[in-house]
Amino acid sequence: MVYAVPISEARRARGKSAARWSNGSDVTASQPLELAIVLPTLNERENIAPMVDRLQAALGSTGWEAVFVDDNSHDGTAEEARRIARSDPRIRVIERIGRRGLASAAIEGMCATAAPFVAVMDADHQHDPALLKDMIAAVKSGDCDLAYASRFAVGGNAHGLPSARRESGSKIANALARKLTGSELTDAMSGFFLLRTEQVRKQASSLSGIGFKIMLDILATASPPLRVREFPLAFAPRRAGESKLDHAVVLDFLGGLVERYFGRWIPTRFVLFGLVGGLGVFVHMAVLAAIYWPERIEFGWAQAIATLVAMTFNFWLNNLLTYRDRKLSGAAEMLRGWLKFCGACAVGAFANVAVATVLEDQGLAWWIAALTGVAIGSVWNYALSSRFVWGRFR
Repeated sequence: MVYAVPISEARRARGKSAARWSNGSDVTASQPLELAIVLPTLNERENIAPMVDRLQAALGSTGWEAVFVDDNSHDGTAEEARRIARSDPRIRVIERIGRRGLASAAIEGMCATAAPFVAVMDADHQHDPALLKDMIAAVKSGDCDLAYASRFAVGGNAHGLPSARRESGSKIANALARKLTGSELTDAMSGFFLLRTEQVRKQASSLSGIGFKIMLDILATASPPLRVREFPLAFAPRRAGESKLDHAVVLDFLGGLVERYFGRWIPTRFVLFGLVGGLGVFVHMAVLAAIYWPERIEFGWAQAIATLVAMTFNFWLNNLLTYRDRKLSGAAEMLRGWLKFCGACAVGAFANVAVATVLEDQGLAWWIAALTGVAIGSVWNYALSSRFVWGRFR
């Protein structure tokens, strides 16, 4: 037999259930959802539960949600977040398969919430969630459009950086960002900021999703410009997990800055592919200059060897930078990717060598012939490698 439950009683029951959080405490009165905190993660299982506790201590029991956007961590980060979410409805998980990158993770998380305000911060405990209340108050009051935490503002510090070298590097990157973007921020590389969610949705189609610092992209593409207020941050040591910075971040950052100026006319990946190709030209010419001696080796053979070396260099750097969100890893995967890259570029390489050889035979200077061959093969290389090696054109 089925018994009907009065609607008012059912609603009270749901309210009580929703108010019992993972720490076992009951909340007698809940607030409507106001703030979403987006936390991109990569191998940070041990950080998840302590971060939830810190968010509750800073924001109270209701009125917020945490959206963990995990790039398919191998340590079970997403599963740990799901474990907590089963008893705590404030916790949400987006596990991304086959794509990576801090900027794109932040964009997905910010667009996935219904909260009117959204913040982005790290899950490794270097960012202090206690700042969130003051940051949201500043945006709600109309004092600013975007509030962010600065390590280099008066009252802040960067003591959590692992070395003086990293701190110096961060300051250099900030100086470069200020010069190229025209911003006056003390910490343009900050990854801890808060703004209205509708502003993010408005700009989402203009954001590249490529690059390490999404805040710069938001500020650079906003029209009219956003009013910004900074809050001093005591940058703490990482509690656990691995840094989302890797050896490609400098190139990634520079690529993001270049994309700001060319992205509206040329696809972002093609800009990055072109930057890599430009470096590959130097590699190609250096190898050719080193091995081409007319009395020892024919020009065609020298050009072929230089092309193979440059192609290998381009594959490695494109994997590291241009297709970072779909980066191949591991010896077997890299070997398969390299073979596919060489196969996809085979026609372009053949045209490169053939055209350059014909031009050189016709009396054109060897370096002009070589550059002409490289230019002819580049467009073909981009189109096929995007499709068959990394699986996307965008």
